Amino acid sequence: MLKQSEPGIRIEEAASPLICDSCHRLMEPGEYGVEFYCPNCGKVLIKRCKKCRKLVVEYTCPNCGFRGP
Repeated sequence: MLKQSEPGIRIEEAASPLICDSCHRLMEPGEYGVEFYCPNCGKVLIKRCKKCRKLVVEYTCPNCGFRGP
């Protein structure tokens, strides 16, 4: 989102970085990761990087404790 405060000055709000819920690594923009809601409770958005998906690294939902591959 862009805010205009004075002519010629631009202030941009930073986006929160995506962090893999399996390995806790910062996911790069354009990386082929995945985001999905917990299959058990459906309340938490789970984010996984390409490497963890390929290696079938386990993740845990912080809301209900569901553990998935």
